[in-house]
Amino acid sequence: MPDQQAVDDLVHLLDLEAIEVNIFRGTSPDEDRQRVFGGQVAAQALMAATRTVDEDRKVHSLHGYFLRPGDPTVPILYEVDRIRDGRSFTTRRVVAIQHGKAIFNMSASYQVVEGGLEHQLEMPEAPDPETIPDFRSRMAPWAEMMGDWFHRPRPIDMRHVDFVAPDSDEQMPPMSRVWMKADGRLPDDPVLHTCVLAYLSDMTLLDTTLLPHGRSGWGGGEMMMASLDHAMWFHRPFRADEWLLYSQDTPSTSNARGLARGSIFTHDGQLAVSVVQEGLIRVVGG
Repeated sequence: MPDQQAVDDLVHLLDLEAIEVNIFRGTSPDEDRQRVFGGQVAAQALMAATRTVDEDRKVHSLHGYFLRPGDPTVPILYEVDRIRDGRSFTTRRVVAIQHGKAIFNMSASYQVVEGGLEHQLEMPEAPDPETIPDFRSRMAPWAEMMGDWFHRPRPIDMRHVDFVAPDSDEQMPPMSRVWMKADGRLPDDPVLHTCVLAYLSDMTLLDTTLLPHGRSGWGGGEMMMASLDHAMWFHRPFRADEWLLYSQDTPSTSNARGLARGSIFTHDGQLAVSVVQEGLIRVVGG
């Protein structure tokens, strides 16, 4: 069944408190985490930036760097720098701060909606998401291994087309497809849908870099993984509470870093967003 309460909690998480001109405060969920989820910081930073931009301008790209692990026990301050307000484009820079230090830095660019040339890559084939097991059904055999992580509420419904078992050591092709959406209904606010998509875009992308190596994101203490940077380009309208196909691939891993790319399509095949991320992939003791 849909988890509307978890979705409502996510909406509340992204509803930042304005504490001064260009300064906003965000909090983290009351969960047992060692660090703040990177997608949360990116989504909150995007919300902070967007609240300083005229409504007729839509974000078309963002580029962020994860600088330090976030502390989930204290609020995060988001300072917005209004770099430029042009006739067609607006640019914002956001710094997320905890304990007096920057933990995340992001630049975002906004554009007045314009017409122009149109083309896109075709969406890869994939079975309908409703025919694929949801997270709890798929991961039930490993519930004990996952502990509390298995049972906690999930605002995002993920259906893995190319499923790899957590305990698998099989080397897989360097690509994966995942259907995703908010597991409930979101308000009709395009800004909120954009921020929710920024949140979910960080959930599976880096795991793709492990597939050619026969490793899993559930590898426990043998792997140290963390997002280093995250870039997104927004092409076409979408709703984050309707099914989106996240088609991902990894062109390279080297120097304890992995690069992953993603294309996010609407259910009817429209390319909505492109994503690129590099992350730390360190084999502990390796």
